[in-house]
Amino acid sequence: MYALHSTIVLYAELCLEVRMVMLSVYRLQSRGLSNSNHPISHPDMDGTNGTEGSNQPAEVNQQSPAGQQATGGDVEESNSSGNSQNPGERKAQMPPLKPPSTWTSMAIKELKAKLRLEKDSVVTVKRGNIMTVHVPTIPEGKQVCWEFATDSYDIAFGIYFDWNPVTSQAITVHISESSDDEEEENQLEGLINTGDVEKASKSLAKSNIGEILPVYRLDSHMAVQGGSHEYPGKGTYLLKFNNSYSLWRNKTLYYRVYYSA
Repeated sequence: MYALHSTIVLYAELCLEVRMVMLSVYRLQSRGLSNSNHPISHPDMDGTNGTEGSNQPAEVNQQSPAGQQATGGDVEESNSSGNSQNPGERKAQMPPLKPPSTWTSMAIKELKAKLRLEKDSVVTVKRGNIMTVHVPTIPEGKQVCWEFATDSYDIAFGIYFDWNPVTSQAITVHISESSDDEEEENQLEGLINTGDVEKASKSLAKSNIGEILPVYRLDSHMAVQGGSHEYPGKGTYLLKFNNSYSLWRNKTLYYRVYYSA
């Protein structure tokens, strides 16, 4: 009987030890799984939860791209500010232009008779063409004046001012087709990007042009169209006689431009 009792006690102790060993193994396995899963799950998250040691790699990985983006942003801001400075500086150099004083007169026959006797005062602006009269400012005058009329049909007229330095005091006339003039206006507005350095510099220089009077069709065949404008500074007036809208008719133009003190 004693031997049987001892055997049962030993068996119970053995079962208890086996159970303790199995529990220890289970705990070790559980810890191993939790430790192996920890660095995988948290870096994929925002990195704010977890232990301090696991957050450090996540913070380094997040700071590195952020630092690169900040550097790129600074570069882009400096580039954009650098690109915007030149137009801003050019505009700052261009004071606002006052509107011209304009008038009309019914003495159209008298003006035509007078201008027929003057050289180069009667011209033909062909259909689809634009005639630009370049009138530089001169020290002897304080304002530019103009008068014009046409035969039978109207014509469009507008005035611009070129702030670029005056290189000649001669009044010149330039004739262009509407497509050429539109391309020039696009270049003045910076709408056409060209890879040619010389063309780009020219279009940049021409961007110093301001508008005094928009181009409008006027009844110059019914009344004399005249006006004047006081110098805003040193530069060149651009008087545009626009017949680009006409598909069939040439326009006979009588005009004169002069200075007034």
